[in-house]
Amino acid sequence: MLNSRSIRSEQVASARRFEITLDALVKMSPNKKKTLLFVLLSLALVALDCASSPPPRFDGQRAFADLLGQCRFGPRYPGSQGHREAREYFLDKLLKTTSFVKVQDFVHSDREEGAELKLSNIIASYNPDKARRVLLCAHWDTRPFADHDPDTARREEPILGANDGASGVAVLLEIARVISHNEPLLGVDIVLFDGEDGGDAGDLEGFCLGSKHFARVKGDYQPEFGILVDMIGDKDLALYKEAYSATYAKGLTDSVWARAKEIGLVCFKDSVRHAVYDDHVPLLGAGIRVIDLIDFDYPYWHTTSDTPDKCSPESLQKIGDLLLHILYKGI
Repeated sequence: MLNSRSIRSEQVASARRFEITLDALVKMSPNKKKTLLFVLLSLALVALDCASSPPPRFDGQRAFADLLGQCRFGPRYPGSQGHREAREYFLDKLLKTTSFVKVQDFVHSDREEGAELKLSNIIASYNPDKARRVLLCAHWDTRPFADHDPDTARREEPILGANDGASGVAVLLEIARVISHNEPLLGVDIVLFDGEDGGDAGDLEGFCLGSKHFARVKGDYQPEFGILVDMIGDKDLALYKEAYSATYAKGLTDSVWARAKEIGLVCFKDSVRHAVYDDHVPLLGAGIRVIDLIDFDYPYWHTTSDTPDKCSPESLQKIGDLLLHILYKGI
């Protein structure tokens, strides 16, 4: 179905195919010159309209409903019933926004536990014909044990992961709905990584399994940039620059923070605070320029208290607004 943005995209594409030399211009008939002038003026008006019009609306309340929807499955660590149900939930949601959805199934052998984990990255692509692309990603699994719980008797329990897991995915599901109706400037790939949060503290081998697998098999996939969203739903949202992002993708980090300031998001703090080994690190290692948006000062991290009442639609709204500004206005 055509909309105003897709019509504009066709106009711009046609203009790029229209080439003219000075010699040809001199030989043009008056009528052809008038036609050319009309085309150029139309394109100028389209460019001005695209620059001044606001991006499509992000619905923080609907994103929060998706956060709650994930939590209804309970903990979603690999091998659990919640994990199986959530996988189908994401596929159903994304297939309503694009037919270009695929599952990247893989198996991780846990040598210490003597078990194999069946994991799934879920990938949804929008405007797959566009060579210039953006990667948006989050992890969808939850931690199988609450090793930071203040109650030591509960540290073997799995966490619900309302913020650490569900919040980033909730934002991306709403982004998927928006871009399915409004074509952005670049092609977009939304990737939900599995197996991010199952490792033991101090042992990086068991973390970020999905992004490690994605990086290994990415082939020639090379988006212009990527943004990872993780733990961005807490009510008291404060986002500092993450150290790996600020070091290895400094220009992108600075540009995103500048855009956040431009649209009035005071929750973005212009300083570096934490170095977080997250799903962006394997991607950076594979040559993908990607940064992590994460509020790591979350008191309920890896505890049984990471529940929806600690999160808010307003926080999801802020991140969604920023991502849509980037997708529709550029960076």
